[in-house]
Amino acid sequence: MHPQTVSVDGVVQRWEDLRLHDFSQGFFFGAGFFTTFRIDAGQPRFLARHLSRLRSSLDAFPTAVRAPVPSLLREDAVREALRRCLTADAAMGPRFTGVGKLAVSDGHVLCTFRPLPPELEALHQKGRELEGVEAGTYRRAERTVNHKGLAWFRQHALLPWMPVLTNEAEEVCELPTANLFVQLDGALVTPPLSAPCLPGIARAVLLAMASVDGLPVVERVLPLADLSRAQACFYSNAVALAVGVPRLLGRELPDSLRLAERARAALEARAIREG
Repeated sequence: MHPQTVSVDGVVQRWEDLRLHDFSQGFFFGAGFFTTFRIDAGQPRFLARHLSRLRSSLDAFPTAVRAPVPSLLREDAVREALRRCLTADAAMGPRFTGVGKLAVSDGHVLCTFRPLPPELEALHQKGRELEGVEAGTYRRAERTVNHKGLAWFRQHALLPWMPVLTNEAEEVCELPTANLFVQLDGALVTPPLSAPCLPGIARAVLLAMASVDGLPVVERVLPLADLSRAQACFYSNAVALAVGVPRLLGRELPDSLRLAERARAALEARAIREG
């Protein structure tokens, strides 16, 4: 069961007290953006990066989404709103570990919470096989994919299947809820934003690190056919961090779990340093 305490523009309230008309553009038209982040012992991870991405999305569509006042998306204001929510809800408490979500639409900032996925530990230990492809899901350089919009049904509908999403040129883009990394030709390759794909927070951190387990991390076009030569593979997002893919489109990749573990450890260490 998800915690029932939320905040709207920094004000703590109960989920059942939310008013639909305060978020009508977001609800009826998907005119808004969201970001999902991990919380460990009360500390939001990579919060500054998440807020920066939200502000960039608002700046990219100034006439389509009504932005909140800038002070509501300052890091100190969001941290204080999170702290008040965790303190107010006995089911969470100040050392809550779980997932936070910030949704921005109609000039408001909504913060909600949920537990970590129950299957997360098993995913880290055993990984997840990826056996499907959803061909031509995106068009090259489709810019809305570079922003995590509230109109997210296309990805949500594919979550149970978790296929590799490609564009019209049969190039890899992403997974429905994660970025893909493939060990190929002596490097760790992830598709470029123009593929298109979401500029995931974990993806950005790994690219900034420039190297994982001795492999240079590079961003380049990744033809679907090249996955047949992959030596290892994992996917990343801000909650799971890195999940190994022990079987990719019919091929066994036994090194994937170890590579994902190294990437996950590097992301965890960076999250602590960034605060």
